[in-house]
Amino acid sequence: MNSIFILNLFSSFFLCGLIWTVQIVHYPYFIFTDSEQHQQAMDFHRTRISFIVIPAMLAELLSSAWLTFTATEYIWLHTAGFIIVLLIWVITFAKQVPLHSNLANQFSRTDINNLVKSNRWRTILWTLKSLTGILILKEYLI
Repeated sequence: MNSIFILNLFSSFFLCGLIWTVQIVHYPYFIFTDSEQHQQAMDFHRTRISFIVIPAMLAELLSSAWLTFTATEYIWLHTAGFIIVLLIWVITFAKQVPLHSNLANQFSRTDINNLVKSNRWRTILWTLKSLTGILILKEYLI
């Protein structure tokens, strides 16, 4: 078991836990923000969450790519994990980022509901990514 795999496993588990928290608590809470304070709340969210999410997502992406292209064992699991990470990035930039941009400009219950709905896919995918990590870890430990 190498350090790149450990970094990948840690970043996937961390992001999986974070996305479940965001999905169940954080995004649904946006609906309760005061419409007058909404823009400040969204600016606060985007700034603070970026400090947490960007380094972890980059670590996961780069370590997933590294493992996919250099692994000599469990290649199909590393490849599946990398594909899952790529799907997460596509959803993030195709769906979540535009919704966050809209919400930064104006309060919209529809956009908040769409944010929660579309984030379900990232929640499912990060859960699957974590499960691929568990499968690989199991193989290493047996």
